Amino acid sequence: MIDVADGFSLPSYIYLTSNAHFLGLMFHLPPRHDEVGREVRMSDPDLPLQSFTNPVPVSVLPSAVLDGEAGGYTAYVKLARRFRDARGIMVNTFKELEPFTVGSFSRGNSDGPAIYTVGPVIDPKGVPDPSLDRAHWEKIREWLDEQPPSSVVFLCFGSMGSFDADQVKEIAAGIERSGHKFLWSLRPESSQAQLPDGFLERTRGRGVVCGWTPQVEVLGHATIGGFVSHCGWNSILESLWHGVPIVTWPMYAEQQLNAFMMVKELGLAEELRLDYRGHGGIGGHLVPAEEIERAVRRLMGSGAEVTRKKVKEMREAARNAVKEGGSSYDSIGRLIQDFMKSIE
Repeated sequence: MIDVADGFSLPSYIYLTSNAHFLGLMFHLPPRHDEVGREVRMSDPDLPLQSFTNPVPVSVLPSAVLDGEAGGYTAYVKLARRFRDARGIMVNTFKELEPFTVGSFSRGNSDGPAIYTVGPVIDPKGVPDPSLDRAHWEKIREWLDEQPPSSVVFLCFGSMGSFDADQVKEIAAGIERSGHKFLWSLRPESSQAQLPDGFLERTRGRGVVCGWTPQVEVLGHATIGGFVSHCGWNSILESLWHGVPIVTWPMYAEQQLNAFMMVKELGLAEELRLDYRGHGGIGGHLVPAEEIERAVRRLMGSGAEVTRKKVKEMREAARNAVKEGGSSYDSIGRLIQDFMKSIE
């Protein structure tokens, strides 16, 4: 589409649905055709990226960057080059969340595209799924309404997040042993047949296992005190918007990088895994019940007090960013001004 725009002498802008740290990775990849180089390998040392304050372990990079045989690395390099051809890039983040990384673009890419932080771009009401059984959900919400504030841990792993039978059993055991109240969105629904015998009976009244849930509505409920998440960027923004701390369990795409950013770079999440990619995948292995239990206890107890405080502060920063005079509000204003200049 950039080539099409060039043919009409029109400027191109990219809307990046991920974050500034991911954009920093893209800017790190070789910019010229004669610098493709080889793909990154798991045995490589940590990468010193200008947009990160810490060296980045290879294990948290997107799987495609590590996948030389399937052409993933080459595809990433080609995509990254086109980022540099745009006049501007809109990023679904806000300056207060990623100040160092946003600042690194002006320090190291003065001749590159202008960067506009325009987030968080979320719908606070959420988008209803047509397959959602509203009557069933109303019963779950009634159960939530009966629980004490910040007492329920929410487990949800996105539309593509699924586990094999062994991992489902370990999650169930970990939740049960933790003693905390829980709402577990286990998808696909057929996975519920993999739950340990008697689990639902033993946890009746203390927890609910269901299929698809309206995630934004759940995170906004006063009884939700923690979120075990796959670390998709939308999920992270939604959790920050509602001030709910996260335990990281990334699975695919750039989720491992998101988890590393939230735990190591920003201190806004608790670590369960940073490099999980599915049982049997690259860097992936069975996460035992004991580890899940410890993570849930830490998240819902005193072990995450510092993280919880920082997440509450970021909640206010996120809401202020999109208000008139906020950082993202002003950034969108600058973007509009650039639009107007580009057509004069």
